[in-house]
Amino acid sequence: MKGSSYFTSETFAFLRQLRDNNNRDWFLTNKELYERVVRDPALRFISDFGPRLAKIAPRLVADARPSGGSLFRIYRDTRFSRDKSPYKTQIGIHFFHQSAKKAPSVPGVYLHISSEQSFAAAGIWHPDPAALARVRHAIAARPDEWKEVRRSRLPIEGGSLKRAPKGFAPDHPLIEDLKRTDFVTSVPLTEKEVCSSDFMSDFSSASRKMTPLVRFVTKALGLPW
Repeated sequence: MKGSSYFTSETFAFLRQLRDNNNRDWFLTNKELYERVVRDPALRFISDFGPRLAKIAPRLVADARPSGGSLFRIYRDTRFSRDKSPYKTQIGIHFFHQSAKKAPSVPGVYLHISSEQSFAAAGIWHPDPAALARVRHAIAARPDEWKEVRRSRLPIEGGSLKRAPKGFAPDHPLIEDLKRTDFVTSVPLTEKEVCSSDFMSDFSSASRKMTPLVRFVTKALGLPW
């Protein structure tokens, strides 16, 4: 939506204050502010991005429900973490593949907004072993398609193994990519860009730019594009 700002300096101010006051009492006192400057703008952004996303990657979902949709919940899962801070200090929005409810690992586009770092990202992060194996085998079986992704100059990010994965020769011409345990790319965003009235267009452009990786991973997993 050209000319409309979704996130503002108030959004980032709230995230900074939450970082410095990450406790239940402070959050409950400021919950109405959270809903006004964080949650509601994020849901509006998701809703408005939907028609654009349908033209970029029609099988990805923009779900603007307050709970269970594209917006990650603000509450942290602290069960297995040493950090018992109850709230996330970032906005996380995931435009996931429509098969997300049926498959444990699916590709998607992601928006991360925080006072420390903001970025757009796409691909598949921490895929389960079966999904990771399928992506690796697709790279080996269709090297020309993978090289097209690489020629797009997208930075492929995430973790990698130190040695060749089982079933692949250490001297395979694409071994460095086959070692990867994540297949994601990202575009950094400044606070000024996120707060700009052009942000919807800028995020759409970033998403379109990252499409080659999302398309390859989607097809590698046997999912419809």
